[in-house]
Amino acid sequence: MSEEPKLLITLENGIKRITFNRPQTRNSVDPETFELFNQAMIDSEHDESRVIILSGTGESFCSGADLSSFHAMDSVNYDVTTSLRERTNPAILAMRAMSKPIIARVHGAAAGIGCNYALACDIIVASEQAYFAELFVRIGLMPDGGGTYFFPRMVGYQKAFELMALGEIVPAAEAARIGIANKVVPFAELDATVNAMAERLAAAPSIAVAKIKQGLNHALNSDLAGALEFEAVNQAACFHSADFREGVTAFLEKRKAVFKGK
Repeated sequence: MSEEPKLLITLENGIKRITFNRPQTRNSVDPETFELFNQAMIDSEHDESRVIILSGTGESFCSGADLSSFHAMDSVNYDVTTSLRERTNPAILAMRAMSKPIIARVHGAAAGIGCNYALACDIIVASEQAYFAELFVRIGLMPDGGGTYFFPRMVGYQKAFELMALGEIVPAAEAARIGIANKVVPFAELDATVNAMAERLAAAPSIAVAKIKQGLNHALNSDLAGALEFEAVNQAACFHSADFREGVTAFLEKRKAVFKGK
């Protein structure tokens, strides 16, 4: 009997679904899953997908790194810096550099690196049962996977410090209130909500969506003048696209535009 794949990947109608599939460990990430996830994110930039949905099977989104085979005494000789550089960081960088939008479908625990995988997405839709947690401090660690970058930009420095230094759990409703989750819905409505959003993004003008994502990322590390210049230069790619011509034509003809990503 063959073992279930640790990462499930499907692609249909421009919507790619990447699903953590280790429900017996609450979708914790072991070394093999780290590698599979890195490659899936890198591959997504060049395939036929127009939007990515990231989710998990079972009761959790992703409960963090799998510590079951790691012993505290191993830390003396373990090169965690190399591990983060090679196993963790490539996926985070690929997610932010990717021209396509990524939706996190969070139905349960998003903890540790699982929390930061969600934070690296462009939109987070959570069920009412979901929660987010930077639990690193509970085992004597600081957050990695971009947590120290994403969290203060979402919730502010003081709140980020509180949640990280105390290892607090943030329920879905609170996550929406403080700016972590975009939307919280009953679990029964989660898939319909995520799918509708993915379908809208898949049908949107992909060049414009890519430039919106790139522009927002640029602005996070830029001053106003730099952001204005980025917009001025990159608007040209949108302005000269077939999608822009289609959008204007559809507007004038009073019909719905059909964008093709060109």
